[in-house]
Amino acid sequence: MLRDAMHRSRKSFKEALNAGLRAGLGERPAPAASVPFVVKARSLGLRAGIDPGGFNKLADDLEVDAFLKKTRKAAARRGR
Repeated sequence: MLRDAMHRSRKSFKEALNAGLRAGLGERPAPAASVPFVVKARSLGLRAGIDPGGFNKLADDLEVDAFLKKTRKAAARRGR
């Protein structure tokens, strides 16, 4: 296609290439009308046998473990 454009316009390779790039990059395609994607959410709830109050206990246990780990490391550093 570039050789045909060079022949038709009687331009050099560089001139034809630059003209083709400018024409292609300057052109803005019209946005296609599309239907927006919609997520249909539904409540899954909790599985049978899972106690939602247990989540708070788990969070508390993890927080205590992290605190103890941090204080033990600090005490070990001071003990050196």
